[in-house]
Amino acid sequence: MHRIGFIVPKRFQMMSLAALTVFEIANMPPRGACYEVHLLSEHGGPVVSSGGMRLETEVFGDPAFDTVIVGSITEMKMPAPDAAVVAFVKKAAKASRRITSICSGAFVLAEAGLLDGRRATMHWAHASEFRARFPNVRTEEDRIFVNDGPFWTSAGMTAGIDLALALLDNDLGPDAAKMVARLLVMNQRRLGGQMQHSALLDMTPKSDRIERVVAHIRRNLRNPLTIEELAEVANLSPRQFSRAFVAETGQSPAKAVEQLRLEAARFMIEQGRHTINVVAQETGFADRERMRRAFVRTYGVPADILRRSARAEPATGN
Repeated sequence: MHRIGFIVPKRFQMMSLAALTVFEIANMPPRGACYEVHLLSEHGGPVVSSGGMRLETEVFGDPAFDTVIVGSITEMKMPAPDAAVVAFVKKAAKASRRITSICSGAFVLAEAGLLDGRRATMHWAHASEFRARFPNVRTEEDRIFVNDGPFWTSAGMTAGIDLALALLDNDLGPDAAKMVARLLVMNQRRLGGQMQHSALLDMTPKSDRIERVVAHIRRNLRNPLTIEELAEVANLSPRQFSRAFVAETGQSPAKAVEQLRLEAARFMIEQGRHTINVVAQETGFADRERMRRAFVRTYGVPADILRRSARAEPATGN
């Protein structure tokens, strides 16, 4: 039985509790009970969320758990973590197998000195403040979750579900994690190395005609996608189209096409079902070398390095 201690901070964000659903579903038949979850706080009793809901908790006690998870709060400017919580996490780090955090919970791990010299992530909105307060931590704000030794950190609250699935994979194997992801009706089980941002989030067209163009690009990534073709979809001249596209999305059509190709290629590479050459062809890069240059320019490493990292991730989260 894996014992999980979930630390509920004052004014916690309810969404951070969603990660616990992974362990709840893992306990369902036919596998049976594998996890025992304890909700913890400094004084025990009810803790009020940022939305006003009350959650009953146990008082801090024996810090020996298989896994300790530090929940998240909603504040944009992060206050100093409660001293009692930091002290408990320090003790737990010596007595437990692994210490994890969801979103802003990484501030607690860092305040406890557990992340010095290690890699960590958190919600992108907290990254600059985190980096300024903890310069000895190797902040990676563009990751869904990061595993460095016994310490696991995740991005925003929904990324806590991805982290919990990775922990489940680590404990019970990939088949168990896939089964739970299916029962949660998750469209895609995201790996830690995936980026927090989608290229589509950076494109917010204001008109239907530019939205049609973005949809056309996504459906036809393997094709050349010339300015003339895209302008025809928008029913504009090439010059009018280029101006309208930049005005509505903030980037040129060529840059948008490359970003969407990169996102699709990275997903295919991390899934590991196709060769690098096939990925390059299917996503419109035409050849492996052109895709390699685009990956190095955007991600800092070529596609094959990302593939090796993704293959290691189900077991290690790296």
